[in-house]
Parts: sequence; structure tokens; C-alpha cells
Amino acid sequence: MEAKDLRGKTAIELNEELIKLRREQFNLRMQRATGQMARPDQFGKVRKDIARVKTVLGEKARAEVKDKA
Repeated sequence: MEAKDLRGKTAIELNEELIKLRREQFNLRMQRATGQMARPDQFGKVRKDIARVKTVLGEKARAEVKDKA
């Protein structure tokens, strides 16, 4: 997932993506706790994807405030 792909989505779509990623992060955390994690590198990737989505949401929010002013 790249930030430029995320910038083309609406805020609603980004929030849905964020919820999906949070669920995946929870599932990976549970797998790690029980020792069933198949791909340990996936946890870091999901964290970075969450950060990307939150960054783009913040950019959109700042642009919206700037447009209103």
C-alpha cells in the first residue's frame, strides 16, 4: 500500500481501511501471543500501513480546514 494510492480515496474509504487494518493488527497480535504467527514481518507492515492511512487522513483534514478558512 502506498500513500499516493491512499490519497485517491475518500475519507470514508480511508476510515474503513483503517478499521480493517486495526482488526488485522489485533489478529496478528493474538497470533503472536499464542505462538501461531506464520509471518512475523507482517506485524510491522500492518503498523506502517496504519500510519500511512492516518497520515493521509490528517492531510485531508488539514486541507479541508484550510479550504474553509
